[in-house]
Amino acid sequence: MVWMACFHFSFDLNQFHVIARQNFYGDPFWTTQRLCIVSMFLLGAGAGQAVAIDAGQTWARFWRRWGQVAGCALLVSIGSLQMFPHSWISFGVLHGMAVMLILLRLLGTALPPARLARAPLALAGVAALAIVAWLLPHAVSDPFFDSRLTNWVGLITHLPQTEDYVPVLPWFGMMLAGYLAASLLLVHARAVFTGGVPSFVRPLSVLGRWSLSFYMLHQPILIGSLELFRLVFK
Repeated sequence: MVWMACFHFSFDLNQFHVIARQNFYGDPFWTTQRLCIVSMFLLGAGAGQAVAIDAGQTWARFWRRWGQVAGCALLVSIGSLQMFPHSWISFGVLHGMAVMLILLRLLGTALPPARLARAPLALAGVAALAIVAWLLPHAVSDPFFDSRLTNWVGLITHLPQTEDYVPVLPWFGMMLAGYLAASLLLVHARAVFTGGVPSFVRPLSVLGRWSLSFYMLHQPILIGSLELFRLVFK
């Protein structure tokens, strides 16, 4: 969460011409950071689903949380349309998570962590599915998937012009990896999830408990602060 906020603040400073002009869309220094941040988000989301299913989360509770994610995704689209009318976000990280969470919940219903971690064939199958999901867009693409209505799949021939793009493929592979790893830990090393949080990182745990709220609020606060700074010191 902290890394994401720093990344976005750097992007904002670039947009406000406070720092030397940076290419956030092509410079490996920035694109690699984005790759790592999104990967951590989806690994965590996959692990979170494993913990939720293991704890007996009902479908009703799942749909309540899913509605929050999907509603925030809609707000991101609306907000980005106002700021970036030519590159607004039609399928960013929250949109991708909304779709992938449903897919993962269906898989988790059939293969809950307690069953998955004790079934070698199932483990191999989920691992293979994650690998295929991650590699498929590198091997298969078609112009049909290049429109805003279809690029959510991920089998595109070129990257769309948008401020955020997290399609189902290849990113569902990352969420599956998180689910798989957490399932193994829940069965074979459960103390990882039940132990106390070390005191030196305890303040950061608040961000984990309020991750969606932090995600939605940090950019308006950062951008608003920069706008205020520009008005005061222009």
